[in-house]
Amino acid sequence: MAVEPERPQAPSAPGARPAAEDRAAGALYRKVAADLREAITTGAYGEAGRLPAEGALAEQYGVSRGTVRQALAVLRSDGLVTSRRGTRRVVLGTARVQSFSELLSFTHWAYSMGEEPGGILDSLVRRPADAAERDQLRLEPGADVYVTVRLRTLSGTPVMVERTVYPPRVGEIVAQLPADVVSHTEVLREHGILFTDADHTIDIVAANAEDARLLGCRRGGPLLRERRRTTDPTGTPVEWSQDRYLPGTVAFSIHNSLATSALSRHARESD
Repeated sequence: MAVEPERPQAPSAPGARPAAEDRAAGALYRKVAADLREAITTGAYGEAGRLPAEGALAEQYGVSRGTVRQALAVLRSDGLVTSRRGTRRVVLGTARVQSFSELLSFTHWAYSMGEEPGGILDSLVRRPADAAERDQLRLEPGADVYVTVRLRTLSGTPVMVERTVYPPRVGEIVAQLPADVVSHTEVLREHGILFTDADHTIDIVAANAEDARLLGCRRGGPLLRERRRTTDPTGTPVEWSQDRYLPGTVAFSIHNSLATSALSRHARESD
């Protein structure tokens, strides 16, 4: 029987690692990520606790720091941990669920979850409204708006950057508030401005430089964005807001009913 001659192996590129070594490295970081994920989900580090330093984890698992960083990147993308400037990775724990079945301010929602809400004003400016803001708030050309940027916290932990655009009649009140006031909504209610209806749009965006500075996250990293236009009982817009949450800090729930759908209404009308 003829024997096929052995084919010569192509030489490896300078500095290239053998495929077997690449596979081994991949298996290592996945194992480290799996072990840390189990520890986090079983509460070994608590909520808002810190993971050991990279060097300590590398020594614990007998791997390089590069392998540890790869494992932590997996956990960060899963929303289990986040990195904040000057600290070790912080465990985010189970996301708090916010329901859209009723309209709650961030402050009321936080209290309902047993959390202590916080608000730190980063900036407040009055400027001419752009075209999108005029459209959302139903303003005339040349109208001004008040724009606030606030860092929102839950029990002292940063979770969200809140950017809100107010029409003049609302913004003038907000501009008089102390910088550390927790809830704008409550104060505005005392002035007769009620938040009764809202439209929500949810998507994912990349963190910009301001987000990274306030949240301590990586610029370009994913954030959960909720855009919201809120109206008063007359249907007049009172705010247009954009909230950007760190991954894993919040989840949204929505209740739907066939009884209120356009299709079911049409069916009932046809009966």
